[in-house]
Order: sequence, then C-alpha cells, then structure tokens
Amino acid sequence: MDRSPLGQAAAAADPAAAAPAAAGPPPVHTTALRHLRRLHTGKVRDIYEIDADHMLIVTTDRLSAFDVVLPDPIPHKGRVLTEISDFWFRRTTHIVPNQLSGKSLGSLPLDPDERALLEGRAVVVKRLKALPIEAVVRGYLIGSGWKDYQRSGAVCGIALPPGLELASRLPQPLFTPASKAPAGQHDENISFAEVERLVGPALAAEVRDTSLALYAFAAEHARARGVIIADTKFEFGLDAEGRLTLIDEVITPDSSRFWPADTWRPGASPPSFDKQFVRDHLETLDWDKTAPGPHLPPAIIARTSEKYLEALRRITGPASAPAADPTAG
Repeated sequence: MDRSPLGQAAAAADPAAAAPAAAGPPPVHTTALRHLRRLHTGKVRDIYEIDADHMLIVTTDRLSAFDVVLPDPIPHKGRVLTEISDFWFRRTTHIVPNQLSGKSLGSLPLDPDERALLEGRAVVVKRLKALPIEAVVRGYLIGSGWKDYQRSGAVCGIALPPGLELASRLPQPLFTPASKAPAGQHDENISFAEVERLVGPALAAEVRDTSLALYAFAAEHARARGVIIADTKFEFGLDAEGRLTLIDEVITPDSSRFWPADTWRPGASPPSFDKQFVRDHLETLDWDKTAPGPHLPPAIIARTSEKYLEALRRITGPASAPAADPTAG
C-alpha cells in the first residue's frame, strides 16, 4: 500500500471514501530556485540547468486550458503528474530507454525551503536532443479525430470504416503525429511523410512503432484497473549515441484522455480524469480564450484536484476484480 502523503491523498479521493482529499503542502504556481539557472518555463514545467549532462524538471500545479495558463494552481496536480510519469517510465524500459538519470535531489544546491517545495514534483533527467514532433496515438474516436472523421471519413488522412460513432473504439490504434507549436499556439497534425522529412525515414518508423508499443502496454495495464486510455501523446529525444529516448511526461491526465471503463459506450463522450472538467466550466464563461485566463471557483479547483488524484489511484493501484471488458469488440 502507498504510504506517501500523495498516495494517502489519492486514496482519500476514492469516491467510495467518506473523507475529502487529504490536505497537503500549498500548491505551487511558479518557481524561482536561487542557485540554479532556469532554462525554460513551459505551461506546466520549469526546467533548470544542473550541468552539461543533466537538467532539473519541476512540475508545478499550473493548469493550461485552450493554450492559456490559468492563474489558479490545482492542488496536488504537479505531484500527481510526476508520480504517474515515474510509474510509466520505470515500467516501460523494456520498450524504450527514458530520461531518468537515477540522480536524487540531495546533491543539488537547494535551500531547505526549496527542497520542501520540490518534494515529489522534481526529477533530475538527462539532457537530450528533443525531436520536433508530438507522437500522438489514438485508440478511440474523440476530439479532433472525431471532427476529422465526420468531415472526411478519415483521421489525419488514415481512412476508417463508415458508421463509427463518437467515442468508438478504433479497429486498431492510430499513430497521428503533430508538429510542436510555439508557446501559445496549437500543435498541428502532420502526415507521416512529414515526420520522415523532419527526422528521417528510419527514425520516423522507430518513433511510430515505439509509440504504438507504449500505448498497447499502457492500455492493457489501465483496462485491468477500469480505465480506458482513449488517446495519448509521447515525446522523444536522442542521447549522445543517437538512441531514441522517452522524455517529458508519460500517459498522464495532461497528456492523455482517461475514461472510466464502466461508463464508456459508443455515441457518448464519457467523463474523464483530466482537465476537461475545467474546459467545460470555461466554455460557460464570456471569455475569448486568450490570456489572461479567468480565475476558477474554489469548487472547480477542488473537483479538478480530486480527478487528478483519482487518476493516480486508478493507474498505480491494483487491478480491479475480473469483469467483462467493455472495450472489447
């Protein structure tokens, strides 16, 4: 059983539990480490230089929606994303090496308050050459894929059988890559031929095959725990020897759609363990989806935190009791 504070908070987020999610350290929206040079500030992660071969990735509690970072942090979110990614990184080394360096925070020049802030949300990783693509795998027909299918009968140029419904399970998972857009802009779907142009045919094929293998492994694990991974996004880099390496985050609520298997059915969009809850709220506001983003009501913040904790509990917990697989067929 997970006895960590975050694990206890995730257990408390179980809908069957009587108590609300456990209180924890205050949420973190921004970081400013005093003795390390900041390399990059992303929508969620702050990256600091350690040396020529290593970086520190700090996952904050920031939340972005419609490519705008919102002003209110989501309690536990950064630690949930870090713990879920670490879970997958350590279980997929038989498929592809990853960014984890094995180094702890103990050797870093951090002040005591910084160590407390970083606990559970920071990891020392290898410095790698990131590939300029998002490796998206779709197992179900949802989101932009559903819109594409309605318009063309295909998803990202890949023809599909007629008669599929919203949230249908695809005949087989699809690799639908995207370009990496500059901050504040949307990633754009690209063809496999474009991936070949960007990274070369051999590496493009390796990225595709590795992404599909990772998705298949994770989807099977999640199904046994009552979770459908509808789609997900991977990022890769190359090490000094040119080996493909898994980087960034892996199959988290921010990079994936997680659905409860017991509520899934074709023709309806299932509830999800991710920030869709926030997006749905924002759609009710008179907001033009440009910065600055609106503040969130306390109830929306609390419910979103619970959804992230529920994803952690489900994904990293034991398999559910055997039952008919609702995604089969």
